[in-house]
Amino acid sequence: MRIVAVLAIVAGLFFIAYEWAESPASQLFGATVVHGPANLREVALTFDDGPNPPYTNAILRVLKTERVHATFFVVGRAVAAYPATVRMEARDGDAIGNHTWNHAHLIVLDPQQIDRSLQRTDAAIEKAAGVRTTIVRPPFGARDWLVLSELRRLGYTPVMWSVPLARDWNDPPPAVIARRVLRYVRNGSIIVLHDGNRGLVCAREHLATHVCDRSNVVAATRIIVKALKRRGYRFVTIPQMLHQQ
Repeated sequence: MRIVAVLAIVAGLFFIAYEWAESPASQLFGATVVHGPANLREVALTFDDGPNPPYTNAILRVLKTERVHATFFVVGRAVAAYPATVRMEARDGDAIGNHTWNHAHLIVLDPQQIDRSLQRTDAAIEKAAGVRTTIVRPPFGARDWLVLSELRRLGYTPVMWSVPLARDWNDPPPAVIARRVLRYVRNGSIIVLHDGNRGLVCAREHLATHVCDRSNVVAATRIIVKALKRRGYRFVTIPQMLHQQ
C-alpha cells in the first residue's frame, strides 16, 4: 500500500509539473508570445481550427459589422477544403496564422514531420489568399524544447494566449463563453475562440453536424466584441501586436 501511495504521489506531482510546463504562460521551453503591451488598451481576438463555413463566414460578418479585425490560426486541410473563406479573411484585413496541417500534437512529431506539416499549410494559405504567414500556434498549446527550436529555425513566431480557454468546443451557451472570456481580459490580452474543430471537414467526412457547429461561438463573438468596445478596448491583429513590442 505504501508503494502504491508513493507512486500515486509521484504521478500527481509529475502531472502538476507537466501542466505547469505546458501552460500558455510558461516560458520553460523557450520564448513564446503570450500577451501584448500592458500599457496599451488593446486586445487580440484569435480563432483556432478553421476555416469552417458557414460559421467562420458568420464570424467574419460580425467582425466586419463591428469594424474590428482578428487573427485566424488555420488548419491546412481545412484551408484546402475552403479556400474562399481564407481569401475572405485576408480580404477583410484579418491576419492568418499557421495551426499545422491536421492539428497534430507537435511533441510526438520529429523535425521533418513538423516541417512538412507547417510548410504544407503555408502553401495552402498562399494558394488560397496570396499571403505568407510567419506566426504559428501549436495545437493544444503543446511544445517542448525541440518543437520551439524547430519553429524558430523555420522562422516562425509561436503565439500562445493569456485569457484562459472558454472551452467553447463543449457547446456552452454564448453568454457563458463570453463571461468566461470577459472576466480575464486586461490590456494586451490575447483571446482564443474556436471557429472549427481541429480542422475537420464535416461535409467531406460525413460527420454529424454538431461536430462542426460553432453557432455558439458566432453569437459569443458578437457579445465579446461589443462588451470590450464599451470598455474602451481597441482590437489589433497578432502581427500588429508584435510590431508594438
